[in-house]
Formats: sequence, structure tokens, C-alpha cells
Amino acid sequence: MEPQPIVVVSAWNEADRIGDTLAALRDAFPDARLVVADDHSDDATAAVARAGGAEVVTAPRRMGKGGATTLAVEQTLGDARMLVLCDGDLGASARQLPRLVDAVESGEGDFAVATFARRVGGGFGIALGFSRWAIRKRAGIEPVAPISGQRALRRAVVDAVLPFAAGFGMETAMTIDASRAGFRLIEIALDLEHRATGRTAAGFAHRFRQLMDIVRVYAARR
Repeated sequence: MEPQPIVVVSAWNEADRIGDTLAALRDAFPDARLVVADDHSDDATAAVARAGGAEVVTAPRRMGKGGATTLAVEQTLGDARMLVLCDGDLGASARQLPRLVDAVESGEGDFAVATFARRVGGGFGIALGFSRWAIRKRAGIEPVAPISGQRALRRAVVDAVLPFAAGFGMETAMTIDASRAGFRLIEIALDLEHRATGRTAAGFAHRFRQLMDIVRVYAARR
């Protein structure tokens, strides 16, 4: 039997969801090392995560998703042969993530990405569409879920894509860099849930930052 992966959960101010997410991950990966990449939260995220049995790597300052997750992975990966990445707001739906690991271990791909079977919230799809276009231009593939944070990566893929790109450009850059290195992507539809930002001022601000980070990833890769 393959050893269970290390699971790194990206979180910022997720105190109300991280406990449920970690409980689901513990059920799904009973022997895995659970690590929370805490992007300098100013709520109780770190305390709730420790109470849930996870190791916590807290960024010394706000570093953005890519920076905080890079810090956590580099500090805890060790000799692990598989890395699972996920967002801290998945709640109970995180129990489905072993399907990504199964797809990689069975040889269907070198890194697996979850597509959301149901769309919840979101804006007009501009950041999503640009990410998909950028990946097609830079890597020649057009994924369904280019900015999904739910991923399983074979160790060789992890070594090829670290450090992750800054901020919300992390997933787009990861897909481009891994594909250019010859690794195969497979996407798996899962019935996942997450915190939807919606068409609000805060939601549009979040997606604008996301778009700008993806634009920087595209511009940095020729």
C-alpha cells in the first residue's frame, strides 16, 4: 500500500470552517500528516486548527495564498511521495479528496485537480476565463477548473513547481509549469462545497485581486 500523503490546507480567517474541514480530512486520510498553511489570520484559525489535530505553519505576515502555502509545504513536506492541497473552507465535502489521490496513484495523471460538480456563487467568470486562456497559451492545454485549489500531486510534480506563484496565481502557474515539464493533468468532478463570495463588493474585489495575480503569472512565463 502506498503511504498516505501529506495534506496541506490553505487558510486565512477560516476559524468557522477549518474545524469541519480538518475533521473531514482526518476521516478521509486517517494516517496522513495534516498541515494548515495559515496566512497570518487575525481570527482563531490557528487555534482551531491545532485543536483539530493539525500542525500549523503561520506566515510571519500576510504573504498571500501562494506564499503562505509555499512556506508550509517547504517546512513540512520531508520525503512525502504525494501532496494534497486544499482550501480551508471545504467543510465536510473534503471527504471526497481521496479520489484525486486514487487518480494519480492509478496512473491516470501525474497531478489531479478537482472540478466542482455544482457551481456556488462566483462572479462573471472573468478570472476563470483568463486563467484558462493563459494556460492554453503558455502550456497548450485548456483545463475546466484552472483555478481550483483542490489538487493531488506526485512528488516529482511538487519538486517541479515549487515555489508556488504569489497570491492567487498559484494554481494557474502550477498547471502551466507542471504541464511544460511534461506532467499529465487529470480533472475529476467532485461534489465539493466552499465559501462563495458572490456578486458583492467584497466578492468583486477578491476576484479582481485574483485576476491581477493570474495576469502576473501569464506575463512572467514566455
